[in-house]
Amino acid sequence: MADQTHVLFVEDDDVIREATQLALERDGFAVTAMPDGLSGLEAFRANRPDIALLDVMVPGLDGVSLCRRIRDESTVPVIMLSARADSIDVVLGLEAGADDYVTKPFDGAVLVARIRAVLRRFGHASGGTAGRPEDAASSANGGVLTFGDLEVDTEGMEVRKAGRPVALTPTEMRLLLEFSSAPGTVLSRDKLLERVWDYGWGGDTRVVDVHVQRLRTKIGQDRIETVRGFGYKLRA
Repeated sequence: MADQTHVLFVEDDDVIREATQLALERDGFAVTAMPDGLSGLEAFRANRPDIALLDVMVPGLDGVSLCRRIRDESTVPVIMLSARADSIDVVLGLEAGADDYVTKPFDGAVLVARIRAVLRRFGHASGGTAGRPEDAASSANGGVLTFGDLEVDTEGMEVRKAGRPVALTPTEMRLLLEFSSAPGTVLSRDKLLERVWDYGWGGDTRVVDVHVQRLRTKIGQDRIETVRGFGYKLRA
């Protein structure tokens, strides 16, 4: 298991849980599968997986609450699974700290592709090997970009606001790197989906909107401007 990507999978439906676990294991993942939120939280704390797949509607501790508990302790990537594509389910999961979501029923190959995309994003954000804003038209010193009281260290992958560190998830960091690479330039939701979420096709732009809102609460509500009908831009 040490050489495999470890997936925590929380799903209360026995058939879906067992079938998905087998499919993921065939693709080379090590899987810890749990039937409810409380056992899922215990498994997370005991095993520290590389990624968590959480069904929204699980007993004991629902998937959204479990995501919040995990996010309080870790920046490990989280994908929410929902039987509905309702806005409430999607938004609640993303606001809780999830990085992405997949609607059931899902194709196994699609799920694996989404897992790998999230893991690539996680590696890029934590390792700092992609998305470096080298041409930003802001003052930079040793890889540190400054936008007012906001400092983005593109080499150390650290962010400070008014001198205080800001804790970002890997997805939030990737999003901020995209904005800071082109301050003042409007980035469309589709472009951000392609660059940050690694979607080569049209995805759900609600993912972008919720992550922008989460980022705003951390770096300042007025730092990222909404350009209606086009997208978002970082105010230099």
